[in-house]
Amino acid sequence: MKESTQCKNVFQAILRYGHDEDFVPQVDEQFSPTDAPAGSAEKIEVLRKRVELGQPLWHNTDRIDYSGLTGAIRPRE
Repeated sequence: MKESTQCKNVFQAILRYGHDEDFVPQVDEQFSPTDAPAGSAEKIEVLRKRVELGQPLWHNTDRIDYSGLTGAIRPRE
């Protein structure tokens, strides 16, 4: 096992070794998909937590489109 795998997340690996080349995200029981749309505050928070926990950023079954969503419509000025 490489030393950098002992780091909790990529930021700790960079601080410790000056790079992230050997850091490997870990999948655990907390790693679950999100239905949050790309760019939403909810999706950004999920990604933030994944990085903090040392997990991969992307889950194979995360939402990949905007189907079924509605948004606010603003009139043109």
